[in-house]
Amino acid sequence: MTSARIRRPLMAAAVLLAVLSLAAVGAVIALAAAGQAAPQWITSTALYGLPAAFLLMLVLVADGVAARRRAGSSAGR
Repeated sequence: MTSARIRRPLMAAAVLLAVLSLAAVGAVIALAAAGQAAPQWITSTALYGLPAAFLLMLVLVADGVAARRRAGSSAGR
């Protein structure tokens, strides 16, 4: 489906998005423990970043499975 030139940046983006989202979740929890409300952009990053990162990883895993199946079917001929 996708070449390694596309797959590697997608993986890096997913990892970066996941790390930033986890940091945002930590910030929201820390601010809530201090009795303050987190800014809206931090809350949005925490809420939407992790699902987006997981969806990117799901696409990459599905692409890897499809590539292995294609490679396995051509090797059997």
